[in-house]
Amino acid sequence: MTHPITTIALVGVHGYGAVHLANLRRLGDRVRLIAVADPVPPAAGELPDRTRVFGDLTGLLAAADRGDIDRIDVVIVATPLHTHAALAATVLARGIDLYLEKPPVVSSSDFAALSDAAAASGARVQVGFQSLGSLALPALAADRFDIGAIQAVGAVGLWARDAAYWKRSRWAGRRELDGVAVVDGVVTNPLAHATATALAIAGATGARDVTQVTTDLYRANEIEGDDTSLVRVSTTAGIRVTSGLTLCAPEQVEPWVVVRGTRGAARFFYTADVVEAGGVREDFGRVDLLENLLDHRDVGTPLLAPLAATGAFVRVADAVRRTTPHPIDPEHLSFVGEGDARRPVVAGIVEGIERAVDAAATFAELHLPFAAADSGRVLATLRGRADGGAIAALRDGAGTAASSSPRPYLHPITTPGGVVVSDHHPIDHDWHLGLSVTLQDVDGANFWGGRTYTPGRDYIWRGDQGRIETASLTASDSTVDAVLRWVGPDGAPVLAEERTMNVTASDDRHATVDLTFTLAPAGERTVSLGSPGSNGRVGGGYGGLSWRLPACSDVDVRTADARGEDGVHGTASGWLAWSGVFSGAEATVGLAPLDEASRRDPWFVRVAGYPGIGASLAWAAPVETSAAEPVRRSYRLLVADGRLADDDVVRMLRV
Repeated sequence: MTHPITTIALVGVHGYGAVHLANLRRLGDRVRLIAVADPVPPAAGELPDRTRVFGDLTGLLAAADRGDIDRIDVVIVATPLHTHAALAATVLARGIDLYLEKPPVVSSSDFAALSDAAAASGARVQVGFQSLGSLALPALAADRFDIGAIQAVGAVGLWARDAAYWKRSRWAGRRELDGVAVVDGVVTNPLAHATATALAIAGATGARDVTQVTTDLYRANEIEGDDTSLVRVSTTAGIRVTSGLTLCAPEQVEPWVVVRGTRGAARFFYTADVVEAGGVREDFGRVDLLENLLDHRDVGTPLLAPLAATGAFVRVADAVRRTTPHPIDPEHLSFVGEGDARRPVVAGIVEGIERAVDAAATFAELHLPFAAADSGRVLATLRGRADGGAIAALRDGAGTAASSSPRPYLHPITTPGGVVVSDHHPIDHDWHLGLSVTLQDVDGANFWGGRTYTPGRDYIWRGDQGRIETASLTASDSTVDAVLRWVGPDGAPVLAEERTMNVTASDDRHATVDLTFTLAPAGERTVSLGSPGSNGRVGGGYGGLSWRLPACSDVDVRTADARGEDGVHGTASGWLAWSGVFSGAEATVGLAPLDEASRRDPWFVRVAGYPGIGASLAWAAPVETSAAEPVRRSYRLLVADGRLADDDVVRMLRV
């Protein structure tokens, strides 16, 4: 097919502008480079002989007005991102078609102005998100890999940039320069394609497709912008998009977008146009976006990255613009290289980003070591130690990720000697929250957090996590009376809980707290309470009362009749004790049921995988709760210094 020759002007010939020069040479006789504009002229021999060179766009357009150069069909703007708005407005005011490098702009107001200018002039605008030209995108949209309806999309970017990268220009790493917003950072510039591609796969391209943007931004380098960030986007389609990005990885790897569907998942390596799914790897080509713009001009081929389809990304960039990154404490950093090759590495960042994207949670919500974590508000403090110190603090759980089922929990729990015997947000299971009342299946809603056990599919993300809220609470140093609401993922109340906690004994060596909870339907309908065990997972009946312990060694877990994880797990008895070394100090914790219904519930014990104990409300079969017969359980908790003998455990638990 013979195409008309399109005349081109290129603004910015260095950096990514050099890539455009190479692409224009590849396109051969289909294009003619009339002129370039750059304050730093290109080296001799880089341009065609007849191409004119100007110091700026204004001079170039003035020459066109005078007829000194031929009429310009398309202007390519490949300049620093903070210059895009003004340069694009100048081009569109002339009615000239525009190829604008990504991101188009970094504020919603500039995007609206640019959109209005394009509409008024009738000029066509293509934005340089090159990955949107990948042929893998229509294949994913057509469910070529049989993953089912898309439920969530995540982007993972693990890159490394050294000191020279941030010294390459005045605007590098800046949030503002000469009074103009720059917002140069990992989200908006080097790994911008990651989020833009993820949004496109989720079907969220326009500004109105986004309902909320959550940002969690950090910087390890001495810059203003972000170099390690988490962005979570809620869309009108209900598909959540999460991007975990860093320029401080130990090694640079190819970035990817993970697409989770109802039947499976696919991983798209967008820089290579490769999709992996179900053990199959398929290579795709891509359409060059400048060629796509030329085809659009010549024969009406739809644009693959029109300005309107980048509005969702600009919403993200605008949220980044309005958020100041947190500096990362040097204790979480190591450094590689010397001089301009020196670069920081954030400890645990690879695992942290993969966890965050997997859980659609921020770094802070996951309480990653380097993050500005929020442990929630302390609702009450139970005291009873000889020095008046706290035995346990009841937290509201508000700083917990939605995917980890926010709920009130006790932490830290301490012995009279000050040994901490609880943990929260551990790196292996973010949803393990001190001592809490929680279940994984409440009429199909997950109040445990994390993936949901699904028969035939094992553990999968279903977006079914609920939360437990405090409706009312009264407390003293020794008692807590609370009314709690169990709210499902749709925002509707599922259960009403009444919970009491009382310090029932304490001395300089031990303390006990009696905890009773009653679960009743929030409405008139009977509610089913279940677990992975009641859904078919053998030995996986956790849920009810759950106590996550901190790392410990030399563990001795036992009951009156059994010893060790395998011996105790799944059995019911009058008491359970766990002794071990916690941060160098020996301590013992224990549980005892206080009524017959509680006594029938089996113990859940983990030692090898992680340290934790609990009482299982629905071990192998669901339990129903109704307004007439609510479910009630009652336990005594023991914390003690030292490694107690069994007789001492029984005496202190008073069973």
